[in-house]
Amino acid sequence: MLIWWPGHPERSFQIRRAERLFRLVQDLRAHGVARAEDMARRLEVSPRTIYRDIAHLQASGLPIEGEAGIGYLLRPGFDLAPVAFTHDQVEALALGLAYAERAGDPVLAQAAREARAKLQAGMPRPEDRTLADAPYFSLHARMPPQARLLREAIRKRQVVQMSYRDGADRVSHRRVRPLAIWGFTEGWMFTAWCELRADFRTFRFDRILDLSRTAETFEETDSTSLATFLERDRCEGPVSAADAVDAIRVQPWKTSARLPERR
Repeated sequence: MLIWWPGHPERSFQIRRAERLFRLVQDLRAHGVARAEDMARRLEVSPRTIYRDIAHLQASGLPIEGEAGIGYLLRPGFDLAPVAFTHDQVEALALGLAYAERAGDPVLAQAAREARAKLQAGMPRPEDRTLADAPYFSLHARMPPQARLLREAIRKRQVVQMSYRDGADRVSHRRVRPLAIWGFTEGWMFTAWCELRADFRTFRFDRILDLSRTAETFEETDSTSLATFLERDRCEGPVSAADAVDAIRVQPWKTSARLPERR
């Protein structure tokens, strides 16, 4: 089983910039002399952003030479500090990346491939391809197309509205605040705070009839947060992943206590 939820939204800008700076350094290492226009195209940003990032890296002490209109070069000998992982940690990363790459979401799949290459390049002996060639694969159920919309809604804390058909063939129209996505071998579900029921609900993706994001955002409170859902779930008692999968497959109108699909 996989559960996914975002980090703190207020850190998203810093994370995006840190990611872009890392990719810029990797691009300079890979291409030698590189023009800002070419790097901007590869990184899908504006040349102005490249100039600003180059200036930031130079001010931070990176040995980057060149100027606008000619190109930039990262002097030989500079490298990022190697990242040390135990064998078990490498295998855990390989399994998680394989899961994301096979999820069926092209954005997540590309992100997983880039993350694998980035981690491999930062290892003490990247030529050994310990992570890149790790023998771990995933054959789980593909992530449904609505998952990408929900991932973005979770990250941006946007209210979504949907039409949903339950196991008794009853259709309801709801506004929900998505909190987490659950992946099983047999299917996918998501947990949200349901404004209609004023309580937590977990929904099966294959029963969603219509789904859209609204422009409205929400703030988590003590009573509506994912932490509260998980804590309440823990107090109600653990349920195995096998039980949850069996509930999805055999009794589609019911789920376990861990994933309540109540009206």
